[in-house]
Formats: sequence, C-alpha cells, structure tokens
Amino acid sequence: MFKRNVEKFIDQKSLFERCDKVLVALSGGADSVALLRVLDALGYQCECAHCNFHLRGEESNRDEAFVQQLCQKFDIPLHVTHFDTTDYAHTKRISIEMAARELRYQWFETLRQSIGASVIAVAHHRDDSVETFLLNLIRGTGINGLKGIAPKNGYVVRPLLQESRENILDYLQHLNQDYVTDSTNLQDEYMRNKIRLNLLPLMKELNPSVSESIAATTERLADAALIYNKEREMAIQRVMKGEKVISISALLDETAPSSLLFELLHPYGFNSSQIKDIYQSLFGQSGRRFHSSQWEVLRDRDSLILHSFNGEEINHVPPTLTYETIDITPDFIIPRDKHIACLDADKVTLPLTVRKWQAGDKFTPLGMKGKKNVSDYLTDRKFTLFQKGHQYVACQGDKIVWLIGERIDNAYRIDTDSKRALIVRQE
Repeated sequence: MFKRNVEKFIDQKSLFERCDKVLVALSGGADSVALLRVLDALGYQCECAHCNFHLRGEESNRDEAFVQQLCQKFDIPLHVTHFDTTDYAHTKRISIEMAARELRYQWFETLRQSIGASVIAVAHHRDDSVETFLLNLIRGTGINGLKGIAPKNGYVVRPLLQESRENILDYLQHLNQDYVTDSTNLQDEYMRNKIRLNLLPLMKELNPSVSESIAATTERLADAALIYNKEREMAIQRVMKGEKVISISALLDETAPSSLLFELLHPYGFNSSQIKDIYQSLFGQSGRRFHSSQWEVLRDRDSLILHSFNGEEINHVPPTLTYETIDITPDFIIPRDKHIACLDADKVTLPLTVRKWQAGDKFTPLGMKGKKNVSDYLTDRKFTLFQKGHQYVACQGDKIVWLIGERIDNAYRIDTDSKRALIVRQE
C-alpha cells in the first residue's frame, strides 16, 4: 500500500519523469532508506548522496558505513562527502543545524549538476511537515511559515511528504529492511525534538488524528498563501516609494497594514515584537530607530527607511575637492551643477576643510540674507536622518563656504565686482 501511495503521489504532483536520473539524499535513517527502496522498486535510475557532518563521533562513521553497504547491495552509485560542520557554523556565525542544512544542499546541487540528475529527492515526510508547522507557529510567523514543507522547491522534491513516519516504518518492516537511528533524535535538547517527543504525543491525547488534521490544514494554507502572496506583491508595489523606502500613508491605506509591514520587515531579521513597535511608531513622532542584527529601520517624517549596517553605510568616505581658478570674462557662465561650487576666488583661502555638518552649524544659503541652521535647511529639503548623517560641509576656518552638493554661502558668491572665479568640484 505504501509503495502504491508513493507512486500515485509522484504521478499526481509531477515531481519528476520516470526516465529521469534521481539524486537521492541518503542519511541511513528510516525515511531516507524507505525513499531509496521505493524509488528503486518503481524503476527510477538512482544515485545516492551521503553527508558525514562529523557531529556524532563514531555514530557518524557508522551511518556512512551503513549507506555504503546498502548501496553496494542494490548496485546503486553512492557519493560521499565530509564536512567540518562546527567550523563552518562558527565562521558563518550560524547554528549547527543551519550550517548542516547549507552545506548539504549546496553540495547536493553541485553533485546534481555534475551527474546530470534532474532532481534531488529528499525524504521529508508528513510528520516532518507537521513539526515544521508547529515550530514556526511557536516561534511566530506569517502565513507562508504555516504552509509546512513544500513538495517541490526548485530541483528538490519530497515524494514521501504525504506519508506518515508510522507508514514508513511499517513499509521497512514489511521489506525486512534495516536502517540506522540518529541518537540525537531521541533527545529533547532541540526545539524540533521537543515537539516530536513531548508536544505531539500530548496533542494526540486530545486528538489521535492531530497529525492528519495539521497536514490537511497546511495544504489549505498553502493554497491560501498563493492568493495572499499575489495580493501581497501588489500591495508592496503600492507602498514602496523607493528602494527600501516605505510610504507610511500608503501603508496605512492598505486593508491589513500591520500584516503587510510584517511581510516587508520580517525578511530583514525583525521579529514580531519589534515589528509591532515599529507599527505603533507610525502614529507618533518621527526619528525613532529600530535594529535587527544587520538592518536598521528609521521612522522618518512620512516614510520608513531601511538601512543596512555594512558596506557604504559604515565606510562612507568624505568627498574629495579639486580646485581651479580662472579669470572672469564677459562670456563667463556660472556652472549649474550641484557637484560644483563657483566662488569668488579672492574671498576664499585654500585649502578648504571638509567635515560632516554639526549641530549648531549655520550658513547663509545663496540668494538669502539671514543665517539659517544647516539642520533646518536639510529638513526643508526633506532630507532623511540617514541623508543628514552623510552631509558634508566645506569650511574656511569655522565658517561654512559650501554645503557640499547643495548650496554655497551667499558671502562667497560671484558678484559684479568679482575678478576671478574659484571652481570647486566634488569628486
């Protein structure tokens, strides 16, 4: 019955064609062994891939020896690789579980291409999908996190996803096929194991069919997510007014602004509690900042602005200025370029000092008579706090000559008495 169910599932989902070569992820556990046996029995051309992560001492080597014997018995090609998973996790600053996942899927894809396989078959089953649903529910997620595990993701397919762990074990018993057991799966140190060993048994006391019920729910949510994601993408286009700039007014006009904000910010590492605080800030004063591990959100006047902590944002280089002095002739035309300042050369002593503007800085913008705070000028120009933080001034002593890229001070302008022009270019 199990074998027929899998064959029917494969045909219905069109996961792959019968003539295709299949790369089977073979850990040696019951689910992966059952996957190999059923695909081999159905006539698929299989090659196997085994990762030794060196996380469980001799047990890891035992698993490798087992899959070698199994593949030799059924004359199936086997590819084995070894990883220093702990070192990779430390270097990437990620969990061991995430490190192992990245390493194996990167290698699977490289191997798939090298052997010409059409798909990578992995042995996730219904109970895995249920555990993923509960894990994401406990941690907090949106609708896309409640879909369970997808039957197909790119080249990765999961033919056993509709089968329970119990059915898989019954199938192996029917075949008199042995397998290996990962001892860490019997320990409740990890969240997923706590769900498997403690939470699900308790839930089954309330509803013996709870796994089937949750699996059915995830299928319905997966269909609902298709509709949700389509509308979400259109809503994102409506509220984004620039790269990583969210219009507050457009966001609040949406049907479910807080949910949309979650979808916008969660991929940048902001959790549910933070996003709730960010949403509340929309109804208060501007200027608040919120941080994830690598991103910052600024609540500006009419926008939420995302800002990363790396690259140019950290290593912002002050502008370099070049100077050229020319005589003013009747046909002289003042350049109209924001990266060029045209000054009266006889009113300026070189070189000018370049620095970031500071609180309390004042200057007289070209064309005006009175002094104006640089802060007020930038606010009038609708600069965000991020843009203000990158604004430089060119000074003669303690006097601002040029708000670089914006305006010169009126005192240094070219007038009817000027004889020479100093052309200052921002490089």
